[in-house]
Amino acid sequence: MQVLYSPMCISQLALLHVFFLMVPPGVRPQPSFSPSGAVPTPSDLGPGTQVGTLQSFSEGTETPWAVPGISTVGPTVVTTSAPGNRTVDLFPVLPICVCDLTPGACDINCCCDRDCYLLHPRTVFSFCLPGSVRSSHWVCVDNSLIFRSNSPFPSRVFMDSNGIRQFCVHVNNSKLNYFQKLQTVDATNFQALATEFGGESFTSTFQTQLPPPFYRAGDPILTYFPQWSVMGLLRQPAGVGAGGLCAESNPAGFLESKSTTCARFFKNLADSCTLDPALDAASYYNFTVLKFQVPVTLVSQAGSPLLAGNTCQNVVSQVIYEIETNGTFGIQKVSVSFGQTNLTVKPGTSLQQHFIIRYRASQQSAAASVTGPRSGNPGYIVGKPLLALTGDKRHSMTLLQSQGDGTCSVKRHEVQFGVNAISGCKLRLKRVDCSHLQQEIYHTLHGRPRPEHVAIFGNADPAQKGAWTRILSRNCSVSAMRCTSCCVVPVSLEIQILWAYIGLQSNPQAHVSGARFLYQCQPIQDTQHETEVSLTTVVTFVDITQKPEPPRGQPRMDWKLPFDFFFPFKVAFSRGADSQKGSVSPILILCLLLLGVLNLETK
Repeated sequence: MQVLYSPMCISQLALLHVFFLMVPPGVRPQPSFSPSGAVPTPSDLGPGTQVGTLQSFSEGTETPWAVPGISTVGPTVVTTSAPGNRTVDLFPVLPICVCDLTPGACDINCCCDRDCYLLHPRTVFSFCLPGSVRSSHWVCVDNSLIFRSNSPFPSRVFMDSNGIRQFCVHVNNSKLNYFQKLQTVDATNFQALATEFGGESFTSTFQTQLPPPFYRAGDPILTYFPQWSVMGLLRQPAGVGAGGLCAESNPAGFLESKSTTCARFFKNLADSCTLDPALDAASYYNFTVLKFQVPVTLVSQAGSPLLAGNTCQNVVSQVIYEIETNGTFGIQKVSVSFGQTNLTVKPGTSLQQHFIIRYRASQQSAAASVTGPRSGNPGYIVGKPLLALTGDKRHSMTLLQSQGDGTCSVKRHEVQFGVNAISGCKLRLKRVDCSHLQQEIYHTLHGRPRPEHVAIFGNADPAQKGAWTRILSRNCSVSAMRCTSCCVVPVSLEIQILWAYIGLQSNPQAHVSGARFLYQCQPIQDTQHETEVSLTTVVTFVDITQKPEPPRGQPRMDWKLPFDFFFPFKVAFSRGADSQKGSVSPILILCLLLLGVLNLETK
């Protein structure tokens, strides 16, 4: 590049086909890349552009193309020498048109689509799609620096957003317009290329991870289905949502003994009876439990579902897994037992299922497993089951539980210590004699077997009668109703539990002081052929703890100083006041002594 100064200062020099610039020190031309279709093609302007009168650019009716970083509002360009008469090729640099997607029709804003038959596509289209025009490479400098241009490349002068004219040269053969050759891919280099350039894939190869050497508490339990040669997890369906619908994906956790209940609804029970695996007992034990391929042992025989007329028989209503473990040696034995029921085929039939998983150590005796877990040791823990005793059998006190249609279920809610609760359901019974009806409703309210005693502490032993307190009960008074042609039946049971904290205040233990059953009754007519009674059970915990008086505080020392204790300080202070007014040294000494005395008191 060569710079020519004014002819009055130097002699004429031969013109070169380069820029003739008057550039101050430190100024360099800045290259500019425009997007596809942003600047004119080389055929728009011929070489030999010379500075002349500035005017708005127009070529036919085509709108001027923009340059990056330069405003396209009211652009000004130099007057160009008219290119010679020649045939204009509409597509001189685009051997392919990537946006021509509709054969035989014009694609909107596709400036290279030959089916549009447009000499100047920008007069019709609002913009050109990427890839429909050639990418351009421009080099721009301030126009005031330009004296004369003999560049063989097209050049223009544009007005930027700041109102400064920029002289730009269109560099031909931009690297952006070269095509990259595709690599030859065959069986020898396919994996290497995929590894080098590939990323994460939705179908990535499954990497087999070795399971841990033994289960830890809470780990999901692996299962293996030999019939299909697939692995899975031991599931414990649980209720979700307001309706308590069964969620099948709930995994059982190792050493986590749990009980869940959920409901199933059937639009067409006649089809689901034999096809739904959730109703078939075989689907709950047709696998082995890993780590050591432990088979699931069937405790009692369970029949397959059978549709007999209008009844679906042998439907699974309860599943109980008993899992025996041996420390880090894992699961040693798995057994399963079932509860089954019959369902009547009718629209909207529902089923409530109960799933129980219990863990027991191999060294644990059978008697200990029958005893069951504690609800505290010794004192009750809030949320643990309230223990009851009937004869020599220990069990949990329970409340009514309803099915999906509101009728009473054979399954019941456990009473949790310290948690007030209320539940209800509808009981439908065929008409029988009054005494039998009363007995059936009493059993439904308090459950079977009827609780006779309640545990005082959470670790009560059934063999120690002193660890249990008798439940007080008050049945309905039939004579108070004064009804001769009706049957007085209980409709509500309120369980009242009195409890208190005892022991050290730093570690109090909750114990039950007393319990009673209160029944409420109402009369029903004897003429009814079928009886439907709405039942309610309520449990209320009353804290009767009598807190002791707070202990007295530690005695405080009463420091008494001699009457002349401060005499030396007064003398020193009075002497120093005359010589050094404003001195704080005596006050500091006094404060230090007082702090020392206070420290002795606190030690």
